[in-house]
Amino acid sequence: MITFVNETNREKYEDFLKKHERCNFQQSTLWAKVKENWKNEIVLVENEKEEIIASLSILIRKIPIFGNLLYSPRGPICDIHNEEAMAELTQGIRQVAKKYEAFVIKIEPDIKSDDTKFRDIVIKNGFKIKDDAKNFNEEIQPRYVFRLDIKGKTEEEILKNFHQKTRYNLRLAQKKGVIIKEGTKEDLKDFHKIMVETGERDKFIIRPLAYFEKMYDCLAPEHMQLLMAYHENTPIAGIILIMYGNKTWYLYGASSNQYRNIMPNYLLQWNGIQRAIRDKKDVYDFRGVSGVVDENHPQYGLYRFKKGFGAEFTEFIGELYIPFKPVVYWLYKIAEKLYKKIIVR
Repeated sequence: MITFVNETNREKYEDFLKKHERCNFQQSTLWAKVKENWKNEIVLVENEKEEIIASLSILIRKIPIFGNLLYSPRGPICDIHNEEAMAELTQGIRQVAKKYEAFVIKIEPDIKSDDTKFRDIVIKNGFKIKDDAKNFNEEIQPRYVFRLDIKGKTEEEILKNFHQKTRYNLRLAQKKGVIIKEGTKEDLKDFHKIMVETGERDKFIIRPLAYFEKMYDCLAPEHMQLLMAYHENTPIAGIILIMYGNKTWYLYGASSNQYRNIMPNYLLQWNGIQRAIRDKKDVYDFRGVSGVVDENHPQYGLYRFKKGFGAEFTEFIGELYIPFKPVVYWLYKIAEKLYKKIIVR
């Protein structure tokens, strides 16, 4: 049976999400509040006992000229090989598309690229698959990530699998007097200043401080932590962690130019991993890296940094989409490419 999240079953849905092995914070009602400039609909599939067996949180945005675009980050939440549930979920998606007269839905699942059974199921349900992205600017969610399996493991077991250079840099940060503290909403100001510095150095666009404050209001302290690194009482680096269900995600990171040589980022990540172990999480997700594994690639340093923690390089399936209005979607794709070229220039 297809239904939708409302005020009466919201808690029931969140309970289903948190307990599911495929839990992802971006499918939560709290994350939908962070994305308040999008509308939100959550499709549910229930069995005969009215138990939720599948779900998909959809964000809806009006695109000028083209109409409404539907987008789902890291869904669906279900047994992804259950053909009947996936078929019903797709029916629910089409109901949402009809309600909002949408021209396309895009879904970026955290499902491995080599899952041929899932590929067959979604194609059977009318989805197309875009799986040629290699770099960050080709996608919304990263297609390539590093994930660290920490389920049932001790700190000692995790630490011994770090690269020798990673362990050395951890010790160096400690020797140089780097201190890690959990930050408050007020500390987001220092974090954002460092984030701006990082963005200028690494050439990426930074979200405004208000966005991080909104995240904090919606998610902290249960689901969000800000960890700040200090040297002689000066804030020099920070990371934002998201904790939901059985996973912890490293969502954002920033480091000042002046103190990078004392390796605060290594100590911050280790502190985050330690917290995830203490919270009995199954996975510590380092999030995105480029799919181009080449020492000459400008983002290779990020790849090497995350790999050093013994995490698994993981390739996801890519973008699933259904163009409900194929001509409109084709025109939108042309406009999108032109816009990106203008931004790059």
